[in-house]
This record gives sequence, C-alpha cells and structure tokens, in this order.
Amino acid sequence: MPRTSSGRALQADQREPADNRHVTVEHAAGDLYRIAVRGHELWADHPGVSGGDGDLAPTPTELFVASLASCTAFYAGRYLTRHGLDRAGLRVDAEFTMAGDRPARVRGVMLRVTVPRELNPMQQRALAAVVDHCTVHNTLRHPPQVGITIAAARPLRR
Repeated sequence: MPRTSSGRALQADQREPADNRHVTVEHAAGDLYRIAVRGHELWADHPGVSGGDGDLAPTPTELFVASLASCTAFYAGRYLTRHGLDRAGLRVDAEFTMAGDRPARVRGVMLRVTVPRELNPMQQRALAAVVDHCTVHNTLRHPPQVGITIAAARPLRR
C-alpha cells in the first residue's frame, strides 16, 4: 500500500502528487482532439450539430459527465467488494442537462446506480453515502482553482 513521507498508509485517491498527474490534449483534425493520460489514449470531438465536422468521439462535456459516472461506479464497486458482494453487473447511468443561459455549462446530472442484487435499506444508505463522496463529485462541490497560460509552439516570424 502506498505511504506518505511520514509512513502513513494512503488510499488510492489520497496519494501525494506524482509525475503521473498530467494530461496532454493535442489537435488531431477538424474538431477531433487526442487526449493522452498515463499512456492511455482518449479522443474528444464535436458532432456536426454542435458546429463540428464529425462525430468520432464523445464531446468534452460528455467526457466530463462520464468521469463523474465512472468515479461513482468505481466507488460503488469498491463498496460492494469490501462487503463481499459481487460487482459483476454493476452499472451507472448518467443523464445530464445543459444550462440554457451563459456561460455554457452542465446544469444538472442525475446518476442511477444499478447494483447486481437488491441491498437491504442499511446497505443502500451506506452505498449512497460512499458514492456521494467520489473524488470527482467532491471536486464539483469544492471546485479547484484553474489557471491558464498561453504559450506559442513556434515564435512569431517577423
């Protein structure tokens, strides 16, 4: 199990910052972007109906909602395993709505966690408490500071 510099054990989502906390997004073609994360590759695109020229991958907004749903699923799966319950068949569905005003943003997300078998009321309450505190959900409750810098890949020719 990973430990802090003082030797205290850490949970997976509590690890100290490491070199792997980096995401790179590069233009591929049109509105298609390649996303690189720790050796994994994802794609983001905008369909033609949203002003893009294709529909080759989820939109960044869909990836945002998917990150919340997958984090919820991860926490639910860990809960089930910790309590000796099978996670095969675990499913999280997410529906989201967009705000109708500016700035453009997700207005709401509704998550439905479907577990492989019925849980008693105490287990349902415990599972709801666990998934309600996934890292992505916590980040939405306590938004991070976001800084943006602009850098040129090539200097301007004069």
